[in-house]
Amino acid sequence: MNLTSKRKSLKKLYEPFGLIFIKAHITPNVITLISIAMGLLAAFSYYKEKPLTAAFFLFLSGFFDLMDGIVARETEKSSKFGAVLDWLADKFVDGFVLFFIGITYSTPLLTALAIVVNMLHTFIKPVAYAEIGFANRQKGKIDDPLEGIGFFGRPETLISIIIFSILEHFHLFGGLETGFKIITALMTLSLAQRIIYLYIKYNKDYD
Repeated sequence: MNLTSKRKSLKKLYEPFGLIFIKAHITPNVITLISIAMGLLAAFSYYKEKPLTAAFFLFLSGFFDLMDGIVARETEKSSKFGAVLDWLADKFVDGFVLFFIGITYSTPLLTALAIVVNMLHTFIKPVAYAEIGFANRQKGKIDDPLEGIGFFGRPETLISIIIFSILEHFHLFGGLETGFKIITALMTLSLAQRIIYLYIKYNKDYD
């Protein structure tokens, strides 16, 4: 599964919500900051062992993360700073959420692995942009082949965390203790898929 690669078809489902923010004249960067705030509330809720509350805030964080991009594109207010802020916001939220889930429901070693792998899974893309040279943009977003590589990206990670948080609340199937192990394993395999793809396609000397 790679929900990011299906962005164009899935956008039809959530794009109408963006009109609410457009009509309210809320800027993309403000929406991004709201996404960060929701993510921090989710992380704090995991620390307080309130998984259902955390899942709710994490859902809101992901929702606002989708909305900032829609508002930016539809109002033609995309900016280079906004694009950078969006990347940083995602990883800021991911890092805090994974850290507090890890220290509350898992082990320090697995927590460190989860955070590092999560960061690498995303930042392998800008490294590829810089070293390989992807630069074509469509409505502000770089169009690159890595978009469809990696079966377990950020959307799958957030959805999985939310599902296992609900299971944790009802004490089912090992909850977040088991879920954190599964999510970390899937993120690691997905990162390996991206590295292998780049090795096969671009393992050659510079001209």
